[in-house]
Amino acid sequence: MAGLDPAIHVLPRARKNVDARDKPGHDDFLGATSVRLKLRDIAFFERPVQFARSFRFGAITIHATPQLFVRVEIEVEGRGVAVGAGAELLVPKWFDKRPELSPAQTVDGLRRSLEIARGLYLARTGYQTAFDLHASCIGAQVAICANKNIPALAAAYGPAEIDKAILDALLRGVGASFFDGMAANVAGIDARLSPDLGESDIRTFLSGRVPLARVAIRHTVGLDDVVEGEGGVADPSENAGARYFKLKLSGDPDADAARLVRIGKELDRLGRGYEVTLDANEQYADFAALRALMDRLDRDAALRPIAARLLYVEQPMPRDITRQSPLGALSARGFIIDEADDSYDAFLAARALGYRGISSKSCKGLYKSIVNATRAAKWSEGGERFFVTGEDLTCQAGLAVQQDLALGAFIGVTHAERNGHHYVDGFGDTPLAEAQAFAAAHPDLYADAGQGIRLAIHNGDLLTESLHTTGFATSVHPDWSALRPLEQPRSLQEHLA
Repeated sequence: MAGLDPAIHVLPRARKNVDARDKPGHDDFLGATSVRLKLRDIAFFERPVQFARSFRFGAITIHATPQLFVRVEIEVEGRGVAVGAGAELLVPKWFDKRPELSPAQTVDGLRRSLEIARGLYLARTGYQTAFDLHASCIGAQVAICANKNIPALAAAYGPAEIDKAILDALLRGVGASFFDGMAANVAGIDARLSPDLGESDIRTFLSGRVPLARVAIRHTVGLDDVVEGEGGVADPSENAGARYFKLKLSGDPDADAARLVRIGKELDRLGRGYEVTLDANEQYADFAALRALMDRLDRDAALRPIAARLLYVEQPMPRDITRQSPLGALSARGFIIDEADDSYDAFLAARALGYRGISSKSCKGLYKSIVNATRAAKWSEGGERFFVTGEDLTCQAGLAVQQDLALGAFIGVTHAERNGHHYVDGFGDTPLAEAQAFAAAHPDLYADAGQGIRLAIHNGDLLTESLHTTGFATSVHPDWSALRPLEQPRSLQEHLA
């Protein structure tokens, strides 16, 4: 299929080439299908994050937003108590883009999603697998959120964040790394939420994973970012040696085409091979306008540097019309859904419309990413190419970036958008001792070159070796005493006051 890089495809039937007993974190749970746990507590915290530069995507420009932290305590059956953690930005105007809502109101929607999920999860009092908890709560979560005017994508945020922390605790409780634990299906993932798959499909996919040792970064070029000159896309101090670039679109085909011509000229100055993806963030509500841009890419010689290296186009149309709009001939370019990925059947629906891929983001749910990667591998065996991509809604240094990176490395995503390092100054407002602890535990991921501790990018790649540690890709938890409790969501009346 023209325009697609085979390197981004999830490879079917990968085979283990390392004996699990030689990997860090091996424990006697390996060979078991799952381990049961009982939830004891879920706590939410947050920390402000100031951006070093504005980040404009779609119709929103972000300068600052809180980062969520989740702490859970579980009892692992037969093994005792374990504590787990997860983190993610509370991003405004992405999970819920309704124009009548302010950015603050959409962040409060995420806080409500978290609180609803907390109540549902803690109501499950018996021993069960980690996936049992997720599967038994996700339907009620979406329904309750719908009654409170919270859309499905925002509704999934609460369970997604709790699930990461539970998995971290579970892996610590059994003494296993994320990669070993998922290969052995310690979480008990099954096909109850994806009846198009068989149980053997999931087991085969999980047991056959060979985690990637390196994942290339895909450098984000936001709509407000400098294109030419110092600080531009060809400036090595900005792009960190990236070979992949994610270019944001505005929804105006003429303006987008003109900007892509400028970016293409700059990228040709890199002196190395590169490839690009385009992300419209739902801005092409007019299908004719989308067709016009694709036609320009096919025919305009000035756009050839971009068109010849284009891997796929991400979420061109608003989520509410995506399922009503078959791509037709445009599907030859390779399109994926992202914001329209709001349910376990979203990839199925998108495939029928001509989409070939779907994004993996831990903020949308790690189990859904694994299910979709299983689908892509199975469907690709029929001769067509289907794939999962790694997209990053500013995963910050520390827990968030490590857990999302591990998820991508496990399912076979060879390059992933990594924009947290670009828009935030290193660890931002994280206490220095906490940042130093992460850098000491994960020296292949972080370094201090004189400007503070930052993500370490090696010839355009992130290394994953230190993620092979007990727990969900981290040897360190945040300094809980330095965090404030999650702010209580305000009512609409309070926002308007």
